[in-house]
Amino acid sequence: MGYNTIFDIIGPVMIGPSSSHTAGAVRIGRIARSIFGRQPERAEIALYGSFAQTFRGHGTDIAIVGGVLNFDTDDQSIVNSIELAKQYGVTVDLRIIKEDLEHPNTAKIRLSDKEGALELIGVSLGGGKISIKEIEGFKISLSGESPSLLVFHHDRYGQLPGCSDFSPQSN
Repeated sequence: MGYNTIFDIIGPVMIGPSSSHTAGAVRIGRIARSIFGRQPERAEIALYGSFAQTFRGHGTDIAIVGGVLNFDTDDQSIVNSIELAKQYGVTVDLRIIKEDLEHPNTAKIRLSDKEGALELIGVSLGGGKISIKEIEGFKISLSGESPSLLVFHHDRYGQLPGCSDFSPQSN
């Protein structure tokens, strides 16, 4: 991984002690919120590896919740994000998972409300940089550094007009 600026090494302007465990965690939560498209009623957060081992000292739990509430990395409200989530009507379920995954700074987030749900897996790479590795069970690589278009489609039989009677024919 190459570095383009000094900020790639020292990380972003942020609340918290760690560009990986706090700034990266905020960004994972915030991308989950952005893809979900609205404030969830429930946020289920599972922390793995180093995230799970040091979350209290580094504020990974409050950072991800802050991101889910759409706070940026330098928003002072992050320190109160769990209490604010309750005030906003967001139920937070935090789980610490002992299982090691491919990357030590991994979080799985499931956001839901009456309209639907979204699940993703993100990793914090250091310096505040992240990668979303999976959305709804599909492997991807999304950094959040540039605009991206995601299209979600749930294929159902008979969805296309005139195709409900489709049957393959052999030649």
